Amino acid sequence: MDSRDRLVFALDVPDGHAALRLVRLLAGEVGTFKVGLELFCAEGPALVREVSQRGGAVFLDLKLHDIPATVGRAVSRALAGGGVRWLTVHTGGGRQMLEAAVREAGTGAGILGVTVLTSLNEAGAVEAGLSPPLGNLVVRRAALAVDCGCAGVVASPQEAGAIRRVVGPGPLIVTPGIRPPGAAAGDQQRTSTPAEAIAAGADVVVVGRPIRDASDPVAAARGIRSAIEEALGGAV
Repeated sequence: MDSRDRLVFALDVPDGHAALRLVRLLAGEVGTFKVGLELFCAEGPALVREVSQRGGAVFLDLKLHDIPATVGRAVSRALAGGGVRWLTVHTGGGRQMLEAAVREAGTGAGILGVTVLTSLNEAGAVEAGLSPPLGNLVVRRAALAVDCGCAGVVASPQEAGAIRRVVGPGPLIVTPGIRPPGAAAGDQQRTSTPAEAIAAGADVVVVGRPIRDASDPVAAARGIRSAIEEALGGAV
């Protein structure tokens, strides 16, 4: 996996026109483009197909969380048009839901289990009824996702090392909340730099605003790829 494939760009924009402009601009630097809830609700499956045709694979970040039968059918529908590399479901739905998602995905795409949102800190987790420490919950949920057959997990870079020690070298660890040195955290609570995330054990980093809002998005993406390559010691 080279540095291009290790970088996911989050298409956190309101419509397909803005998304496809960024895909055209960044396709040479980014291997996968993340389509999240806002964009998917605005444009639907047609946008997923267009992104995959014009730029690369799609990380469809829907964080599905419902009863097993509903999630299974939603996975089937979400993947029907092709072009999706990874699809997220929320590990909070439990074993039966995760297994239903994996079963319906088959070989069509990898299911990634979202552990705990990177916008949550310890205080927010307690308020939501989650037991501290947060890192322990993330690791338990990651282990469950892998045991259910998920291709990998989504977790903050701060937990990547602990997850890797538990799940071993095979499953993917995908880390949002990535901020280059000096970048504002925004609404993210558990963040790190690209190099720190890779060094901790992450396989893939998800970056949105630091590239999207840069004066030169292509240069920003190249800078993140360089940081990934440096963290890997040039072995990309």
